[in-house]
Amino acid sequence: MSDAQATDAAPQNLIVRFRVWLVWGIALAVLLYVAGSLYAGIGAVGDALSGFQWVLFVPVLGLTLVNYGLRFWKWRYLVGRLGARIPLRDDVVIFASGLAMVISPGRAAELLKPWLVRARVGVPMAHTIPALVTERLTDGIACLALAAVSVSTYAGDRAAYVFVPIALVAGGLGVLSHKGLSLAILGVLRRLPLISKVGDKLEEMYLAMRTCVAPVPLLLTVAASLVAWGAECVGYMLIFRGFGIAASLDVSTFLYAFATVAGGAMPGGLGVADGALVGGAMELVPGVTEATAVASALLIRVATLWFGVILGAFALLRAGALLEPRKA
Repeated sequence: MSDAQATDAAPQNLIVRFRVWLVWGIALAVLLYVAGSLYAGIGAVGDALSGFQWVLFVPVLGLTLVNYGLRFWKWRYLVGRLGARIPLRDDVVIFASGLAMVISPGRAAELLKPWLVRARVGVPMAHTIPALVTERLTDGIACLALAAVSVSTYAGDRAAYVFVPIALVAGGLGVLSHKGLSLAILGVLRRLPLISKVGDKLEEMYLAMRTCVAPVPLLLTVAASLVAWGAECVGYMLIFRGFGIAASLDVSTFLYAFATVAGGAMPGGLGVADGALVGGAMELVPGVTEATAVASALLIRVATLWFGVILGAFALLRAGALLEPRKA
């Protein structure tokens, strides 16, 4: 089966299935925050929200846009290195569409981005999927690094949750950097019945991945990720300030980065990241009550997750135009 045949039907269905994921995602989020509010006291959570300084929510959303802007630069830089020349307006739509897909199972639906690139400019998915992988990888590296700075201070007994993934990422990058070893591993994998059919595609993806994680692009994209996710950590600090709580940037950064890492395996981090934010705030931020912890987690998740999902949903309405035949 050709690359086009294998990928034409599924991404079309992603746009339709996103509506189902969105409904389930919203339902799960509502249940989680209703449960949290019941635990903390619905009235108390409502009182906390009513006392929030809503003027501070504007810069929080602005910091989220900084995050999205830097991550878009990473995406555009990486696909550009792989030879995909995409009109800027189209690329904005492609990137923003991916924001909606973070609530898909395993974020697998983010494959919509390389599929749209193929549909628009003809670059095979096997050549651009590494840009998506590198984009997400550098986000993970940044969050791990931000959490690692203070993990020994705030959660020394859970340092393994940060340093073990760091070691695994470092080991993986080491293997990727050794072309002979990587090709030897692919050669062994080619002997497996299922993998043998896509062996050429895997090699193409590996070579493209080497382009994305070469020292200079890796350094640039990790640096951009550190600033991007650091901006959202500042936003979390502002959320606390809105409740009259003087949480330090240090503890806000640790809590947000650690919660993001903890929820990485779940669609949008639903449940896990939210719980880590609530529990961590109650444990580490002086003056935080259960109600304020729940309200703070709700607001930062609206600003950093659901804001992006909404933007992505609007982008999906425009994504169909990218599939129209290009004018000569």
